[in-house]
This record gives sequence, structure tokens and C-alpha cells, in this order.
Amino acid sequence: MTVRFAEKELKELILEASQGEKYPLARLISELEKPDSFEFRKVLFKELENSGFNGDRSVTIGFTGTPGAGKSSLLGEISTNFLQTVPDKKMAVVAIDPSSHISGGSLLGDRTRLSLPVREKRIFFRSQPSQLELGGLNPYTYHVIRLLRCFFDFIFVETVGIGQNEIEVSKLADLSFLVMVPLGGDQIQFMKSGIMEVPDAFILNKCDEENLARASYHTLSTTLEFLRDIVPGGSIPPIFLTSVKTKKGIQELLDFVLKSKPHPKRSSETKVQIEKWIKTEYGNFGLSFSEKLGNIPQKNYEDWESFFHSEIRKRLL
Repeated sequence: MTVRFAEKELKELILEASQGEKYPLARLISELEKPDSFEFRKVLFKELENSGFNGDRSVTIGFTGTPGAGKSSLLGEISTNFLQTVPDKKMAVVAIDPSSHISGGSLLGDRTRLSLPVREKRIFFRSQPSQLELGGLNPYTYHVIRLLRCFFDFIFVETVGIGQNEIEVSKLADLSFLVMVPLGGDQIQFMKSGIMEVPDAFILNKCDEENLARASYHTLSTTLEFLRDIVPGGSIPPIFLTSVKTKKGIQELLDFVLKSKPHPKRSSETKVQIEKWIKTEYGNFGLSFSEKLGNIPQKNYEDWESFFHSEIRKRLL
């Protein structure tokens, strides 16, 4: 293992990141995003735990939807309202951008749509390339979110916007939104893919024209009636009408987010991410082997990953 930071330096980076300094936090994230970050992750999250940073009180909010729905611009307005009306909280935004097929890097389309104050310590923005992954997230997004939860009250995750299979974010978000546009045809398209059952709430964005917005709201609410038979309590998810242009519904949406609570147990989230990693590393053979191991009483993601590596080596050697 290459020691990336001395113990004292790592402690200083964590302390500075907790105080809202962006460069130290960016350095930690850059190390997490490296393919060989396993040993660093073990050291980092152990140090965070020892320092009292566990992220249990942080809320993760997912924004997904088709390209052109205005997710980035909407997040920009939410961020502005957040800074103006919530002085005692901090937020971070992780925006998954399309990857270049040539370099593999992020095309940074989302960053151009968000205008955030550079020196404001209560907000942090990070772009990630999707690395051509389906599901709308980067392979290292989960670990970055784990880190950000230690320092921020709310983590907003905007998926890349690739179409109907962007449900990955709902598996690690405490609250997930599906962003749509008025009469964009998404109601029928998403019904076919089953994604309508995934989000906790819906956003009809770009509602600049009142009559069109109301017609779309009626269509969507009617479409969602089928959920009454399958969701607990028989109620349909809330629908928000928003417009970045007219500022319609932005504060109401933010108020709804601020009332949300973190999931009491994130073990299911860890299990999903571990299974995703196993499938990437070992394919279907790895998944079938992990099922035979049953419930493993490992404390965190890195312990589980280390344990599985050890067990599968025993099987192969």
C-alpha cells in the first residue's frame, strides 16, 4: 500500500473539511475516487469514526429524471434558497455528469448551470463523471456520499440523466425525486419502465405556464393512482410544481426536504452497494458465492469487502 497521507496530515484534512474548507475536502474525495482506494478508505473512515464523524444525522436526497428536465437549474435555485433561509445547516451537491468516450472524464455540463458562491463554507459542489455506468451514478459515488455525510446536513445527488434506468440513486437516498417536464410524455414512458414506483416524490419542473402545468399535474396524478394499491397507507407520492424562471414552488420543495429524516438503518444500503461491487469484481459467480455466505456480521463496507476477498480466495486457491 502507498501511504497517501501521514496520520497527522489526515487528521488535519478531516478537521479542515469539517470547518467548511473546500480544498482539503476535495483532496479527500479525489483519493476516494481512485481505483486503488480500498486501503485509504479503511484508514479514512476509521479516523472519521474515531473523531466522532459518523454521518448518522445527515439526509441524502436524490434527483433523477430525463435530460432536459432542468435538474441542475432546479438544484441551483434550491441551493440559493437554502443559503438564504437555513443559516444553521450545511449542504453538498454531487452532480454526476456524462463521461467523455475519449478521455473518460466528466463533461461538466451540470457545473455550468449552477452558480454558487465560491467562498460560502456552508455549501460544497462536486462533479463526477459517470464513467459510462448505467443507473446514473459513478462507481465511487457511494463512498463520496459516505464522506460528505460526515460534514454536511443535506447531500443532494443529481444523476447523469440517461433515461429510464436511473433508479440507482433511490437505493442510497433517504428521499428521492423524479423530475419531469409538463406534458413531456414521460408519464407513459416511465410507466412502461416501472420507475414510477421508485421515487418518494415527483417534481413537475419548468411550470412557467399555469394552464399547461395544471394539465400536466392532473395527468400525472391520474397516472399515479395505480400506486394506491401497492404502497403502505394507500396514498400517492406528493407532486411539486416548480419553475426556476418564476421561482414557483422552490421554497415549498425546500421546506419538504428540510422536514425529511435520515433512514434509521443503512445496512440495506450497504448490502446493495456490496452486491454491486461483487458483481463488478466477480460477476454472477461472486453473487452466487456471497449468497452461500449468508448474513455476515461485518461492521462496515470495508470490513465486508475485505472479508469477501479473503473467503473467495480460499475458494479459488
